Amino acid sequence: MPRLINSDDYRIREGSSVDLVHSPTVIPSFYTSTGHYKKLLQEQIEKLSKLQQLHYADNRYSVLLVFQAMDAAGKDSMIKHVMTGINPQGCQVYSFKHPSPKELQHDFLWRTNYCLPERGRIGIFNRSYYEEVLIVRVHPAILESQNVPNGSIDGETVWEHRFRSIVDQETHLYRNGTRILKFFLHVSKEEQRRRFLERIDKPEKNWKFSIADVEERRYWDQYMVAYDACLSATSRDYAPWYVVPADDKKNARLIVSRILVDAFTALNLSYPKLGDVRQKELETCRKLLVKEHGD
Repeated sequence: MPRLINSDDYRIREGSSVDLVHSPTVIPSFYTSTGHYKKLLQEQIEKLSKLQQLHYADNRYSVLLVFQAMDAAGKDSMIKHVMTGINPQGCQVYSFKHPSPKELQHDFLWRTNYCLPERGRIGIFNRSYYEEVLIVRVHPAILESQNVPNGSIDGETVWEHRFRSIVDQETHLYRNGTRILKFFLHVSKEEQRRRFLERIDKPEKNWKFSIADVEERRYWDQYMVAYDACLSATSRDYAPWYVVPADDKKNARLIVSRILVDAFTALNLSYPKLGDVRQKELETCRKLLVKEHGD
């Protein structure tokens, strides 16, 4: 009998210490065949589509989904497959690359702030402000180029301060109706190597690969340390991190889609209740339309 997905199995509890080196990147499959996987995913997508329509109409919350991972972990395909049934009018996807000169003239949260989702909508960050405590931590020269005031980049305090800024920001967003779900797609170094080779060997995937991707592999251990610190410091009950084993892309998609369905269901969304004036207005419209047909 197929196993059931429990969202809480992948959630980082507030105050817990993350150790990615000893966290699995692959687990037993929740599907028994490719056909079974497609069926399960489609069921989740249909549920998510209905919940998103309700979320749009309810218009009380905004939902922010953050995806972080090492290269080739499957962020793009995750967004493509899991969010395929979402109405584009209610969803916005942003991918954050190297900051522009204008963005570097502001604090590190500025460039993502103006991309935050409106009420009733879903915002998806493919990489995010968390890059500022990940790649910047692994490559300190980036921090030195950000023109921050003297004394703001001393030792380990810079990361503690940035963690605090992130937590404060997410706390503020939560208080004002934004629900945040953060996903780390946990892929192994060996699986990344295999996917890089696939990108080299398949012409249609060549564009996704560069020598810089190979060079970054040299910093794998440093990235794991940075992610451990980041996930441990910034996972909150109201803005949790989920570590999703991602060596099996199909399994990872089923897990993420289940987490999303559970999270939207927990919001207890409802369609707006109509007041007496609006009810009378609709009844008047009905009568006019019926009369028009009778004419």
